[in-house]
Amino acid sequence: MLTGGEIMVKCLEAEGVDILFGYPGAAICPFYDALYDSPIRHVLVRSEQNAAHMASGYARASGRPGVCVATSGPGATNLITGIATAYMDSIPIVAITGQVNLEQLGRDVFQEADITGACESFTKHSYLVKSVEDLPRVFKEAFHIASTGRPGPVLIDVPEDVQEALAEAFHYPEAADIPGYKPKTAGHPLQVKRALEAISQAKRPVICCGGGVVLSGAREEMTAFAQKSGIPIVSTMMGIGVMPMDSPVYLGMIGKFGRSYANRAIGEADLIVLCGARVGDRAIALPNQIAEQAKVIHIDIDPAEIGKNMRVDVPIVGDVKQVLAALAEKVQPVECRDWVERVLRYKREFVPRGQDREDTVEPRSFIRALSAMMEEDAILAADPGQGQIWAAINFTQKEGRFLTSGGLGTMGYALPAALGAKLAKPRRQVLAVCGDGAFQMSLCELATVAASHAPLKVVVFDNRRLGMVREYQNSRYARRHIGTHMDGNPDFVALCQAYGIPAALAKNNREAERLAKEMLQSPRPYVLVCRVDPETPSV
Repeated sequence: MLTGGEIMVKCLEAEGVDILFGYPGAAICPFYDALYDSPIRHVLVRSEQNAAHMASGYARASGRPGVCVATSGPGATNLITGIATAYMDSIPIVAITGQVNLEQLGRDVFQEADITGACESFTKHSYLVKSVEDLPRVFKEAFHIASTGRPGPVLIDVPEDVQEALAEAFHYPEAADIPGYKPKTAGHPLQVKRALEAISQAKRPVICCGGGVVLSGAREEMTAFAQKSGIPIVSTMMGIGVMPMDSPVYLGMIGKFGRSYANRAIGEADLIVLCGARVGDRAIALPNQIAEQAKVIHIDIDPAEIGKNMRVDVPIVGDVKQVLAALAEKVQPVECRDWVERVLRYKREFVPRGQDREDTVEPRSFIRALSAMMEEDAILAADPGQGQIWAAINFTQKEGRFLTSGGLGTMGYALPAALGAKLAKPRRQVLAVCGDGAFQMSLCELATVAASHAPLKVVVFDNRRLGMVREYQNSRYARRHIGTHMDGNPDFVALCQAYGIPAALAKNNREAERLAKEMLQSPRPYVLVCRVDPETPSV
């Protein structure tokens, strides 16, 4: 006989889960008691939201669903922002929550919350498990749904009495059989043929990589397609890292905060091959204006994304990896040499902004210097805000990954996501870049960093401002600043040291580079605080 809690643990073991991130409470205690005898490593977070962010970072680094756990009521509701963050960026996580006993549901008892209802709009699927016999099927389906098709979060809510109930036997299904859930992965051959015809006729083509290329693991296929066709590449923020950023055919990130020459290439193109990108407002402000002058091929595994923000001429529903492989097999070199020379000239003529300073740290030039110090497969996590933009356009990704909250823009994401990534890939360099505002939303996880003994590196840009909001107030509200001055910031160095984590303050670029070398060589966690001029712009 096995309890429901023991079955839950066995399901996770059967899925190959080696680590999970959580915070216990009464309604999830039967599961935690069963976890005591399991080889699965439990990482105790300091806030449930960060458990979801750590699971996200783990998933993005490992390629497997991350797992987070919380109790009922406030524990479950604290997960919501982390679940929504994963949903917007299509990250596969499985969130497990405890729930009050079945007979108490709907009675507003202590720590009851309808978490499946609360998360309905930003989970791929959710389960309220009412029978211990359903647990193996539910877990198998949850991991299958989270990791197939367009990836995303799945929630499993398990009442306490279901966790305590006994089952006579345990059998974990070999496969999930879900009626109506059959994600299409291979692109329609006719649409692939139409795409090849459009490519052959183009004179000014551009490939635009989105996060879907990263999620599908299509780096090799994208490289083969680009090299064989000779088409230059741009990326959205979530597509950073698909192509080495020093590649001669890569033009950089597009969008409001992207490179001017990448945006210019998109604006002048007569064919755009969109790969796993939904083309949100930060990528292309007026997508239909561009679509008026260019043919658009849109490849995405989610049919709901195709044509949602931009008119599309050739829609291809399917896994980007498979579709790109099909295109790479049959595509011929495009006669666009003059076009390629033109856009590469735009890139060569661009002068990076931001020069080293003696009075404060100039973040853009510092990130370029930091990038040169780091290993080629380094993982960089960046918090939304100015730090995100400074990192996205100045850090040269080669064989590594760029992790950020691109869809929801969740401040406080970088530190826990970076820790999740580091625990997934302990031998790789992992660095979190945070603004002082975002850092204070998750700095409690410094305790988790210390307890896990993970040599995570963190750079905090301290400008005593909510920098990006302040920029918005400058441009839209006649510099009427309110609520954007971070008065009362702590001494971050002393605070980190209180957690037992080495930290240092850099007051100019020379100090920042010297301390960055020290940070990267340290076998321990390390936080480098950089004093930044509050007037430093995002781009």
